[in-house]
Amino acid sequence: MKNLLAAAATVKNLVINRGLAVGALAGGILTAPLVGLLYLGDKLLGTPFVPFALFDWITRVLPGPVVTFGIDLMIDSMRLVGMSVAASAKTAEQAGAILMFFFIGVVSGAILFAVITSGRIERPGIAGLVAGALFGLPMLAVSLLMSSSTLDPAITALVLMFLFLAWGVSFIPVYERTVFPKGDGLATEDEVRWAKSIDRRQFLIRLGAATATITVLSGGIGAALAQRERSQFNQTIAKAVDETDISNRPPFPNAGDPVQPAPGTRPEYTSVEDHYKVFLRNEPTMIDIDTWNLPIIGLVDNPMVLTLEDIQKNYESRDQYVTLSCISGRIATTLISTTWWTGVSLQKILADLQPQPEARYLIITCGDGFYETVALDLIASDERIMLCYAWDGRLLPFDHGFPLRIWLPDRFGMKQPKWITGIEVTDQYVPGYWVERSWDEIAQVKAVSVIDTVAVNDIIQAGGQQLIPVGGIAFAGDRGISKVEVSVDNGPWQEAQLRSPLSETTWVLWRYEWPFQEGRHTFAVRCVEAGGAPQIEEVRGNRPSGATGIHRVKTRI
Repeated sequence: MKNLLAAAATVKNLVINRGLAVGALAGGILTAPLVGLLYLGDKLLGTPFVPFALFDWITRVLPGPVVTFGIDLMIDSMRLVGMSVAASAKTAEQAGAILMFFFIGVVSGAILFAVITSGRIERPGIAGLVAGALFGLPMLAVSLLMSSSTLDPAITALVLMFLFLAWGVSFIPVYERTVFPKGDGLATEDEVRWAKSIDRRQFLIRLGAATATITVLSGGIGAALAQRERSQFNQTIAKAVDETDISNRPPFPNAGDPVQPAPGTRPEYTSVEDHYKVFLRNEPTMIDIDTWNLPIIGLVDNPMVLTLEDIQKNYESRDQYVTLSCISGRIATTLISTTWWTGVSLQKILADLQPQPEARYLIITCGDGFYETVALDLIASDERIMLCYAWDGRLLPFDHGFPLRIWLPDRFGMKQPKWITGIEVTDQYVPGYWVERSWDEIAQVKAVSVIDTVAVNDIIQAGGQQLIPVGGIAFAGDRGISKVEVSVDNGPWQEAQLRSPLSETTWVLWRYEWPFQEGRHTFAVRCVEAGGAPQIEEVRGNRPSGATGIHRVKTRI
C-alpha cells in the first residue's frame, strides 16, 4: 500500500511539475499578444498601456534608494556593453517595463497550470476567468491611478478587463491539449483522440505562430498610430502659438575662434533631435495646449493664470546658450547636451505677482507628476533664471517639456522641471521629487573634463614633429573654465588650448596636440574653474551629488 501511495504521489508531482513548465511556456506565448493588444488599445482608443503604467507606479512607490539603485544598474549595464546612455536609456527602460509585465504573465501561467493539475479545481474554465481577473484587476487599478487619458474610466475598465479575461480563458484549451500527452494513462478519451490528430509540439508551434502574428500586427499598427499621433501633436504645437515672435538663433558667437575642435570631438552645439532625454514616465507627457494654462497662486498680492501666449507676448524674451547635464551620469557621460534656450526671466513675472513679505519658495508642479521647490532668493539673485518655451528658435518639443520648463543655471537637470502645470508661492520648504529620493538638495553641477577623441588618423606635421590631436569638453556650470590640462602615461600635466565657449553657461571645447609616440598610452585630463577651483580628482559615484574623478582613455597608437 505504501508503495502504491508513493507511486501515486510521484505521478502527481510529475504532473504538477509538467504543469508548471508548460504553464510558464503558455504564459509566455499568451502574454506576448496581450502586450501587443494593450499597446494597440493605447494608441487606437486611448486606454493606458498597462506595462508602462505598472512600471511608472512601481518607481513612484518604491523607496528612493531602490529606484536609484535600479537606475544605476541600468546605466552601468549599458556602459558595460558600450551602449550610448543618452540614445538608449529610455528604450532600455521601456523594454524593462515590458519584460517585467511579460514575466508576471509567465509566472501566472505556471501557477494556473500547477493549481489545475493539483486536482483542487474541478472546472478549469472558471480557473481561467479567475486568473484573468486576479491579473487584470490590480493592473486596472494601477492603470487608472497613473493614467492621464481623457477616456471615460468605465470604457477603460471594460476594454482592459475584456483583454485580461480573454487572456485567462485562453489558457484552458492550451492546458487541455498540452499537459496530458498521449499514452500516459491520465488522458480522457477526447484527449486521446485529439492527441492522435495533433501532438503537443505541433499544437504549441501553431499556437506560437498565431500569437506571434497577433503580436506583430497589433504592435505594428500601434507603432504606426503612435507615429501619426506624434506628427499630429507636433502640428498642433506649431499652430498653437505664433512662432514668428521667437528669436531666430544668430551665428555662433565663437565662429571666428582660431582653436578648432580636434577631429572626433562631439559637436559643440547639440541638435534638438540629439539632445539627451530624461523623464519620469516611460513615455513623454503630452499636454493639450488648447486647454493648458499656468496658474500662479499662493502668497502673492496678484495671482495670475497665464497662457503660453500671455507669457510669450507680455514679457520680454531672453535667450541663452545652455549646457544641461544629468546628475545620474558617470564621468564622460553622454547625458549632457548644449542648445539655445528662449524664455522669460522669472524675475519679471514675480514682479507682476508681487510676492508677500513672508513668501520664500516656489513649488512647481508638472504634468508628469514631478515637483520641485525653488527659493525666491535664488531667483532674485539671477535674472537668467527663466521659464523656457523654446529651444533652437522653435517651441519646445513635447518630449522635452512642452509647453514650459524652467532653467536654473549651475544646477543638474534633476532640479529643472518641465511640462510645468502650476506654481505656488509659499513660505514652506517642500523637498523636490528627487530630493525626497535621497539625491542632493542643491544639485550643483560638478566641474568635469572629458576626453572625446585621440585622433590617431589625423596626424599633423608641425615643426618637424608628428602631432596627434586630442580633444574633448570641460564644464563647470556657470562658473566657467580657465584651464584644461592633459597628462600622458602619468607624465607631467600639459596645458591644452581652449576654444571660446558659446556662453558662460556652456561647456568649453579643448584641444591638445601630443607628439606622436608609438605604443600603448593612457591619456588623462583635468580642469580648473574660472575662479581657480580645481576639478575634484577624487573618484566619487554619481549619488547623491554627481560624479567626480579624472577621465582616462587608453589607446594603442
